[in-house]
Amino acid sequence: MARKNPFANVMNEDRPDNGVALDYTVKGASRTIMSTIDELAERADKMLEGETVVELSPETIEESFIRDRLEEDPQAFEDLVAAIREHGQTSPILVRPHPHQDGRYMVVFGHRRLKAATALGRNVRAVVKPISDREHVIAQGQENSARADLSFIEKATFARRLSELHYDNDSMIVMTALSVDKATLSKMMSVANMPRDILDAIGGAKLPGRDRWYELKLLLERPANLAKLREVLAATDLEGLNGDARFAFVVDALTRKKASGYARPPKKSKWVPKDKGIARAVSAEIRNDGKSYTLALKAKDAVGFGEFIADSLDDLYAEYRRLMKE
Repeated sequence: MARKNPFANVMNEDRPDNGVALDYTVKGASRTIMSTIDELAERADKMLEGETVVELSPETIEESFIRDRLEEDPQAFEDLVAAIREHGQTSPILVRPHPHQDGRYMVVFGHRRLKAATALGRNVRAVVKPISDREHVIAQGQENSARADLSFIEKATFARRLSELHYDNDSMIVMTALSVDKATLSKMMSVANMPRDILDAIGGAKLPGRDRWYELKLLLERPANLAKLREVLAATDLEGLNGDARFAFVVDALTRKKASGYARPPKKSKWVPKDKGIARAVSAEIRNDGKSYTLALKAKDAVGFGEFIADSLDDLYAEYRRLMKE
């Protein structure tokens, strides 16, 4: 089903009083612009319908000229690779002939499917369409909006990058690409113009929405808060934390009266006997948070093996001390 232009209702003269009011009248040239936007949005929704699907070497395809993701979800990507390995690539990607290099292509949407095909060492199924940069922007944005795949901050950053490419000279292009109204776009741009080092430190947080990001933006408008946060980030290793955890840490650092460190998640592992014939007899779940080391024994031999370890602790520790001295 085709996506509706998100601004069609606000252009209707009979719109309800609570409709979003844009600050221009839709007459003459403006109405022509709206018709063009409607057509582009409709085309973006149907870019792949009835088109010939071809197989292309990933080596001939380059990324879009505008990035829309801040970071990848490793588990989601592994799941995608596994699905394509088992069932094949069921949905083609959209590419366009490269605007500057003959014989090459540029992705419009389907970056992860292209990356998965590359990882699997196989060709990627694609539809090739000669489209303009403006159509490219709308199709890429509309596809991501339809999949509900991008977080608020990723959409905001996408809007900022469109602005840097001067697409904000025609704000309707940006709003249509992101399926947002003018008020939401304004907040997106405000958030995306936060200090780049802070945005980079947080990355692509999925859970925080528009309001939480805007609250963070307001907190950072105070120079003292910004200086404090930069000091905390310089002294903290957030490596390995996802965007949601980094966002929570940043907000906590700004709102707590007393600064506190981030409690890193414990390392977890599992032990089973190397002898597969007795592997079901006992296993151990291991938890290490840097301060304590816990073994949880399971299966039918858990109690007996646990008592054996407990009775042997003196000898085991003495052997450990001996090895440490060597």
